Order: sequence, then structure tokens, then C-alpha cells
Amino acid sequence: MTDTASRPATTTDRSAPIRFVDADEVPADAEVLGVPVFDDLTLPVGAGARLDVAFLRRCGFEGRPGQARAVPADDGTTVVALGVGKGDRVDGDVLRRAGAALARHAGAAAKVATTLPAAAGGMAAPVVEGFALGSYRFEDGRRRVQPRAVEQLTVVGARADDVRRGAVAAEATARARDWVNTPARDLTPTRLGALTEELARERGLRVEVWDERRIAAEGLGGLGGVAAGAVEPARLIKLEYRPRSPRARVALVGKGITFDSGGLSLKTAAGMMTMKSDMGGAAAVINATLAAADLALPVAVTAWVSATENMPSGTAIRPGDVLVARNGTTIEVLNTDAEGRLVLADALSLAVEEEPDAIVDVATLTGGQRVALGSGVAAVLANDDALAAKVTAAGDAAGEPAWRLPLVAAYRKRLDSEVADIKNVTTGAAEASTIIAALFLEEFVDGRSWAHLDIAAPSWSDSDEGLLTKGGTGWGTRTLIEMLAAWA
Repeated sequence: MTDTASRPATTTDRSAPIRFVDADEVPADAEVLGVPVFDDLTLPVGAGARLDVAFLRRCGFEGRPGQARAVPADDGTTVVALGVGKGDRVDGDVLRRAGAALARHAGAAAKVATTLPAAAGGMAAPVVEGFALGSYRFEDGRRRVQPRAVEQLTVVGARADDVRRGAVAAEATARARDWVNTPARDLTPTRLGALTEELARERGLRVEVWDERRIAAEGLGGLGGVAAGAVEPARLIKLEYRPRSPRARVALVGKGITFDSGGLSLKTAAGMMTMKSDMGGAAAVINATLAAADLALPVAVTAWVSATENMPSGTAIRPGDVLVARNGTTIEVLNTDAEGRLVLADALSLAVEEEPDAIVDVATLTGGQRVALGSGVAAVLANDDALAAKVTAAGDAAGEPAWRLPLVAAYRKRLDSEVADIKNVTTGAAEASTIIAALFLEEFVDGRSWAHLDIAAPSWSDSDEGLLTKGGTGWGTRTLIEMLAAWA
């Protein structure tokens, strides 16, 4: 028996983390036991519990994925029936939903166990992810929540390395959620850089945080231009994980707008309400890189994050201004609320200079993504079919689905400018905005293998559902971890 600890609570909650333990049988001290139940109300071999099928049926329990029913036992413990659907269709996403349902039915129990892996050939990582993320609660130092009761989850019939992989992915996702949920005045670009430095030092990773002087000296005109209206200084964060004899070299690029007012192209009041989340891409790439180190994946990873606020003031960039990006491209800024692509232009240019095998950027970039795909599916656009397939496959495996949209070359002319190499928005009909934004970004990858993941809507949840809790979702973190693991 081995155990691993994850901290699905927040950076402000320093209570003891949940311990995740693998075991061959249900421990005697388990207060709650979660068992998988198929949609014909049978249990898989190894489920380790007896349930009154007639009682479940009377309760309307049908074994659907995500469904749960707590049944008190004579010995004072509780058995939670966890629906997993058809026996031949139990995948990672079903197990995550079941794990989250168990977390929400654990009540005041300190010791919880589950035999969910019995439903899917021993697969345990998604069970751990679901339980940990279903347990997630955020507190910002002012709003207190009830302390989490669960101290330990025993995953019966699991491999230790699989349990650890799930715990690491859950911790990375929870930390990304923490950062997205933190008020913007508390998570400034400077603070984001300091947090990254602290976490990098704990793992012995290389990290650089460029201040505003270095940003100007390095010619990061997109980042510097967006930051011009803010009192809080910008930061460029470079985080490196360098294992011996890596099988691939991957650059991850994240949009780090710690608050987006829209600049002089001011958003509406309603449009600003969740704009502390506009650094969701940055949170994903930093925490995925940390997870790659925690898992000792044989893939070299460099995370690049352009972090700034986008604020209106007398020093802010104005519509009609021209910026010069790191790679020398001149950009006519016609809408200051299309700022994410400006800061990404510099970060992508820096990534290209190190000649990685692939570049993947993650950003809360366009409202068009929400219109096209809603809050449950991210958009992928890429200049490399194989890389696009790798990203979408990773999203499917992580329970973070993504759909590929085309890079329509004919649309590129809509970004032609009369005074610069390119303009940051089209001036005609507001259509295909997600594709147009990706075509803008493509100008800065110099033909290298590249994929863009737009997580504008999936980065935030308006309700508690499945393994999501209201607020930041950490979307993209587990997709990137799965993608890096696939390279390994």
C-alpha cells in the first residue's frame, strides 16, 4: 500500500491535504464506501459490496453516469451506489463524474474508500481526479467555507503510479483554479511571477521573471503596449523543465491578463464581472509544466507567459496606435479589448526563437468560441494536423473536450492594414472571430508546428456540476498534462 497527497483546497487554505491511497481491499476503518453500479443495476467483479437492488430501483436509481445514492449500512457505515452506465462504455470521464459524486456524498466522513476502478480494468487516475476536484472549495481569506472532512480516500484495486498521476493532475488543476478565482487586486502580474518562482524553486526548475525594463529592452511591444494603461507593472514569465535525454521539446504559451477591463475599448459592467479569469491560459501552462516535473515526464517543457492588466488611463494605447512585436511585425491596434493576441504575439515569438518541436498556446481569447462551442468544449486551431490530433486526443482523455476549427487562409486578408503589417481585429462583419484571432497568432509562429487552444468559455463555470465547482475550472491544465504524457 502506498499513498500520495494532493491539495485540492486553495493556496489560502493550508489544512492537511487529502491522502490518496492504493490498496488491494477495502480498509476496515472506511466510513463511506463508493461502489460502481452498471445501468442494469449489477456490480462489476471486485466491487466489494452488496446492495439492495430493489431498494435502489424504488429510489429511482438507474445506474446512469454521474448518478449516486447513499445507502446506510447496519454497521454504521454508508455505501454510495455510483452509476457508471453500460459496462462496455466506462471511460475516464465516467469515472471522474463518479468520483466527484462520491466526494459530494461523503458527508462528514474522514475515511472514504471506493472500488470504482473495478468498473474499468483498474483505471484509477480519473477516479482520484474526480474525487479531488469534486472536493474543491475556494476561499480568498475573507469568505470562509466549512473545513473539508475527508482525510483519506482509499482506491481499491489501483496501481500506485496511477493514483499518483491522478493526484498530481488534480493538484495542478486545483492550483490553476485557485489563481483564476483569486481577486485581481491580489493576483497581480508581479504576484503571479512570484508564485511561479516559489513553485519552481520547490522543484529545482529554472525560472525567469522579466520586469518592465527587461520587457522593453527585449522588444516586447505587444506586452508593453497593453500594459501601458495599467499602474501594476507587467511581467514576462519563463518556466523551464529540462529532464535528461528528452524525447521532445515543447513550448507552452499562456495568456496572462490578470484583469481585463477592455482598455479604452471598455467592456460593459457585466462583461467585466469575471475578467479576473482572463489569465486562465497562463494558469494552465504554468501548472502543467510543474506537473510534468512532478511526474518526471521525459519531455522538455518551457512555459512562456505574458502577464499584465489591461486598463484604461491617460497612458493606455489608443485605437489607431501601432505596436512593434518581438519578431519585428508591426500591429495596428483598432480595438484595445483584443489585447490577448497582442501579448501572445511576443510570447510566441520568444518560443519560436528556441526552436521547439511544437508550440501550444492556451488562452481565454474570443467570445466567438463560446458562441460556436459553448462552455463545455474548447476550440483548437492548428497549422499541423498531427499536433491538432494530439491536443484533441489529450482533451478527450482529460475530460476536457476540444473541437478543431479550420484556419481559413482566405480570411487572413481581413487583417490587412494600410499602416502596419497586420491589424488586431477586422473592421467588417463580426464573424469567425475565433478563426480570425488564430490567423493573427499564426503570424508569430514562423511556420513551426503550432496549435492554439481557445478556452474562453470553458475556463469558467457558473454552477457546481460534476467535477466542476462554481468559478474557475482550471480547464486546459489536464489536457496539457495528457498531451505531454502522450509524447513520453
